[in-house]
Amino acid sequence: MNSLSVFGTSSDAGKSTISFALTYLLHKRGVKVAPFKAQNVSNNSRVCDDGGEIAIPQHFAAEAIGIKTSHFMNPILLKSGSKNSAHLIINGQAVSDIDVHEYYKNIHSLRPHAKKAFKKLRKEYECIVAEGAGSPVELNLMDKDLSNIYIAKEFKTKIVLVADIERGGVFASIIGVYTLLPKALRENIIGVIINKFRGDITLFDDGVHILEERFGIKVLGVIPYKPFNLGFEDSQSIFNYTQDASKAIIKVGVIKLPHISNFTDFEPLVADEQIELSFLSTPAAADGYDVIVLPGSKRVVDDMLWLKEMGFTDIIMSKKKTIVAICGGYEMMFERILDPNAVESDIKEIDGFGRLKGDVVFKEKKSVKKEEYEIFDCEVEGYEIHSATAKKLSQKQKNLYGTFVHGLFDSDEFRKKLFSQVNKEYKGYDFKEYKQKAIEEFALHVEQNVDMETIHKSLL
Repeated sequence: MNSLSVFGTSSDAGKSTISFALTYLLHKRGVKVAPFKAQNVSNNSRVCDDGGEIAIPQHFAAEAIGIKTSHFMNPILLKSGSKNSAHLIINGQAVSDIDVHEYYKNIHSLRPHAKKAFKKLRKEYECIVAEGAGSPVELNLMDKDLSNIYIAKEFKTKIVLVADIERGGVFASIIGVYTLLPKALRENIIGVIINKFRGDITLFDDGVHILEERFGIKVLGVIPYKPFNLGFEDSQSIFNYTQDASKAIIKVGVIKLPHISNFTDFEPLVADEQIELSFLSTPAAADGYDVIVLPGSKRVVDDMLWLKEMGFTDIIMSKKKTIVAICGGYEMMFERILDPNAVESDIKEIDGFGRLKGDVVFKEKKSVKKEEYEIFDCEVEGYEIHSATAKKLSQKQKNLYGTFVHGLFDSDEFRKKLFSQVNKEYKGYDFKEYKQKAIEEFALHVEQNVDMETIHKSLL
């Protein structure tokens, strides 16, 4: 059976959600399938079942179909580093910080890792759904493209194009990508999916005819826009979430750090009809919020200095507001932050906000694990990804809740405990049940609007 590449005709075309949906629907058809992305650039990651660290979309897609998550699903991951560097993770393990220019200059050296991972998955699964990255026809970068061109050529994958009609220029983006792709890849294109259509879908009937008759590009479907507030890959996607706050009784503000990470922590709050969630960029915007969240950060010291410069100190030090500090946010709460080996910053010692006693110390070896935790007298299925260490995994000081553990708000028990103290009318909900229902509904939405029969047959 052939594997499948999902190429976007532009950035943020919806590759991640379509890749997830196609993986889910092929699984539903009885295909033994797994998600894959050769290289990802994101501060948002999860700990997989084999102990490695991978990007959110592949972890989410695997979890959605009930298969074990593995570092082979995303063998190369880049996160923000200091100055012009990137934090490089290969095969789930942190390797080093590397100069971005040097990384792309020597990117060919990473091909064996991508190849090995793909082949490893192919031994276990019939079909791999390989998500691309950005546009596959950046002509000055095509020889450095691991996620699109390299995988498609090396493994002769079939290809589905995904085009975002919402941003305009859909014909130019489709025909441009189709024309600029190497001939061998054009021949493997099954067709294009038109994504994020708003309004009367019949208005695009002529568009389908033009693409198919004039240019010979099969339109596999036109998908009406449907919000899907799960599996956020990057800040652009989560900051564009949709939420109905008409029944909200509690306002939660997440401080929008410049290097915010692991913002999937807030998916349960987006889905909670009793919570109004906002991302805050200024102290003035925090007025009227019941709970302030200080989220994870890939550059803790830099983001703490930004908070102080922007004037957030009084809010963070306030004993009147409920504060939840997660991972990087938790690290900022201590008296001192020590980074003697310059793991994350050139600043080796700096004062934190001092709400918690003691120091946090950055170690060269990162802590990456997931398990069931007991935090704040609640059961939490969470995970840790951090280089800093402290004496306690979690602490509560009056109205401050601080922890290294991500996934805190996934716990129905913790949300009920926290928000009931803020407003006794808070009832809570079953997040796992919501998540499963949302996954099924979105996959069905795609299935109803895409020619899955043609895609499936093309893979055989």
